[in-house]
Amino acid sequence: MTAPRFTLVETQRLEWPFRLRMPFRFGVITVTHGRQAVVRARIRLEDGTEKWGLAAETLAAKWFDKDPALSDAQNEHQLRRALELAEAATRAAGARTAFAHFADTYAGVTAEAAKEKLNPLVASYGRALLDRAMLDALLKAQRVSFWTGMRANIGGMAPHAILPDLAGFDFAAMLAGCTPLRRIHARHTVGLVDPITAADQAERVDDGLPETLEEVVATYRHRYWKLKVGGNVAADVERLSRIAAVLDRLHGGYHASLDGNEQYEDAEGALALWRAMEAEPRLAKLRASILFIEQPVKRARALETGMAALAAARPVIIDESDGPLDAFVTGRALGYAGVSSKACKGVWRSLANLARCRAWNAEAGTDRFFMSAEDLTTLAGVCVQQDLALVSFMGLPHVERNGHHFVDGFAGRPKAEAVRFMEAHPDLYADTPRGPRLRIAEGALDIGSLDVPGLGATTEPDFAAMEPMPKAAWP
Repeated sequence: MTAPRFTLVETQRLEWPFRLRMPFRFGVITVTHGRQAVVRARIRLEDGTEKWGLAAETLAAKWFDKDPALSDAQNEHQLRRALELAEAATRAAGARTAFAHFADTYAGVTAEAAKEKLNPLVASYGRALLDRAMLDALLKAQRVSFWTGMRANIGGMAPHAILPDLAGFDFAAMLAGCTPLRRIHARHTVGLVDPITAADQAERVDDGLPETLEEVVATYRHRYWKLKVGGNVAADVERLSRIAAVLDRLHGGYHASLDGNEQYEDAEGALALWRAMEAEPRLAKLRASILFIEQPVKRARALETGMAALAAARPVIIDESDGPLDAFVTGRALGYAGVSSKACKGVWRSLANLARCRAWNAEAGTDRFFMSAEDLTTLAGVCVQQDLALVSFMGLPHVERNGHHFVDGFAGRPKAEAVRFMEAHPDLYADTPRGPRLRIAEGALDIGSLDVPGLGATTEPDFAAMEPMPKAAWP
């Protein structure tokens, strides 16, 4: 199909607060509460048709910018400012295809962000949300689902100067060849302060939902796990051994990833962890289950030091270091084999990195290069559905999911809203005594109902039960 061109007519930026049912420790922060950003965008096609679309994502403190000198509130304002910059650039761009809105403004938005001391990862957040909201509007205007529209290249993805390494790549052919998955395994995240057994708990939440790792295993029956490590080899090995004692009892085996969240100073420190794991008999089965290691080294050094020694043991991927659009290209030269897909970093970025995997693997005649599907506490509703639609379209068989565990379903949202989403997606959500929640059966998510007009969701949240997003207090 010919990709429609459109202009951005109007936006609404909203947000709402949520609380976690259990504290979630990753990297340098323990999260107990947060805010979700909701962006609405009204577009006008060249034939005069207008349509609203939306996107939702957590305003995550201490992930996009981990500078300890900045407060959580300042981190949130950074992300709000990124949204303001993306909107200003898009309005100035006039009529463009969905992909061109991203590609033609990428360099300018990133440069403006840098002037305000916003790193490329922060800058990508604003572009990602606005791009998703506009793409959602376009798909709804054309009355097609994300899966159908993207296979027809509705966004007009094509070679562009911002992707010089993909100058000759046939994006249309890649998109046409994608076969969306309708069932995906949920990779459960074990945070650094998560209780492993009941003995780890001084008190319980007692909300009827699983709390300890043992209870999670019994309730959801996951086969894929994401294990956080904290940068102290001895402590990490001991905690992993306690986790292994639970997971090793799973019938049929399991798979896992290690997430360093930048907690190791250098590649040598991360390799020391792996060597210590090799020396620990209690970790034999868990070590064999490890599929890859995620961003073990601080981003300031991650793309400056080689990963060959660690990568010889297990593939290593970048996540927080995926700031500049060519970060995966840089990482490849250093020994990284993979990169994360997160909707908070952008649909077009994920697809560009998928193209790199396809091109590099074809060139090498191997399947070495890959993408992993990761989470940013994607909450029930539009947020998790958009991320799942993207992951399934790219054919990634398992995705980190932690929002369903650390946040109680649609907690913080009106009950009627939760019921609307459950009725529209009965395969994805289950009714429980505590209200609709993500339905995980045998460790997997059924997502066939996401094949609706829009980006994974036609149902809309209750915008009246949200607050206007304040103007960014940044710089």
